[in-house]
Amino acid sequence: MVTGRAASPSGLANAEDPIVFVVDDDASVRDALSNLFRSVGLRTAAFGSAHEFLQRKPPDVPSCLILDIRLPRLSGLDFQGELAKAGIDIPIIFMTGHGDIPMTVRAMKAGAVDFLTKPFRDQDMLDAVTTAIERDRNRRDEAKVLANLRAAFATLTPRERQVMTLVTAGLMNKQVAAEIGVAEITVKIHRGHIMRKMAAKSLPDLVRMAQMLQIGPPAGGAQT
Repeated sequence: MVTGRAASPSGLANAEDPIVFVVDDDASVRDALSNLFRSVGLRTAAFGSAHEFLQRKPPDVPSCLILDIRLPRLSGLDFQGELAKAGIDIPIIFMTGHGDIPMTVRAMKAGAVDFLTKPFRDQDMLDAVTTAIERDRNRRDEAKVLANLRAAFATLTPRERQVMTLVTAGLMNKQVAAEIGVAEITVKIHRGHIMRKMAAKSLPDLVRMAQMLQIGPPAGGAQT
């Protein structure tokens, strides 16, 4: 079972550039891929097994994992599943000399970026890595935005959260006032506080934030 990771290795912990992780029990493959990635300016770290990879905590930068299907002790496909169960979200590119259609379908359905059959062209691998790193970069950016939104939402009072929920569900000020039993001017004041605290530029902007936060009126509550 995938568990927590040990301390990060020196030289990687403070890295700011993307990094490509290679997991393959064939040293010649590890070396060849590492040289390929370095030749285009990519940082790389190679491991002989899934267990070795789990002993190293990677830097908090965009990254991807090049994973051989056939690994000692734990197969690449099983390792993919264990990573998902553990909530470790890293784009995976599979490679194998023994691929088949069911194996490919299973990997792709589980979220793999690509499935390359050995021998593959260097450019095909580089293209897959580019796609994977960009996917991870976007995921990280979205996670930061969501974390900031959650932090801002946490600063709202319970009443402000209630007003935001109803306003972003489409209710007008007077409808919100009637729903929660306050004066319409009070709703307007709450809306002003909400817009400021959430740093929302407009109502559509606030609605987008509510959608990202997945907030809405309770079941059976007010509707538009």
